[in-house]
This record gives sequence, C-alpha cells and structure tokens, in this order.
Amino acid sequence: MKDSNIIPAIRYKDCQSAIQWLCDVLGFKKYVVYESEGIVHHAELTFGNGMIMLGTYRDLPYDGLIRIPEDINNVNTQSPYIFVEDLNTHYQKAKEKGADILLPLKKEDHGAGYTCRDPEGNLWSFGDFNPWANPDVS
Repeated sequence: MKDSNIIPAIRYKDCQSAIQWLCDVLGFKKYVVYESEGIVHHAELTFGNGMIMLGTYRDLPYDGLIRIPEDINNVNTQSPYIFVEDLNTHYQKAKEKGADILLPLKKEDHGAGYTCRDPEGNLWSFGDFNPWANPDVS
C-alpha cells in the first residue's frame, strides 16, 4: 500500500461537527484529533490509504491566507477526488445520510463518479477511476 504524500488541509468553522459528518456520511475514519475548549487544533482523518488534515478556522496566520466557501459565495477553488472501490454503495450511503449531491452518480468514459457538498460548503468528488492503476503511465 502506498502512503499518500499529498494531504489536503481543510479548515472548518465547526470542525468537530465536520469530523463527525465526514466519518458518518462519507466514510472517513479518525486517525488523530487534538482539541481543547471546543477548538480542533489539528485532526487527521483517513480514507483507505489517503488522509486529510482539518482544523478549526480561526484567527491564525495560515487562516488569513485561505477562505472557506461561505466567505466566497460557496465557491470552491479545490476539491479532493477520492477513489472508491465500491462506488455504488458509497453513493447510496451518502444519499441516505443526507449528503447534498450536486452531481449525481454518472458513468463516463473514464469511470463513474459523483460530487457532493459538505455542510460547510466544501466539495467532495468520489469515483471508481483509480489513477494509480493506469497501465499507460511508467
């Protein structure tokens, strides 16, 4: 199994709720969560061999360099793509758990996928295309 060396970092206003939602609805698993007094200072969630890092959006130098979707009319400038082996089951669970599906599950030439929005406006794309398995790349 390969370790991912690109790890998206995402800020949330209510990071505790975001962690719970990402785990319950999208299938992430808590790896570590460092928090005190209602502030998540740093959290790591895993999905397969991938990882994301999260923290509470607050008045820190790093946070001054980014914007959360709410600040820019719910527009995103980045969106993680996550390879899922059992995409149909993942999609059905996300729908049943109330994910805001923006682009429903659709089969394309390169594979199937869908995109949803989390409660704070971040986009998440899931698909069955696994770029690591591309035999044309050496």
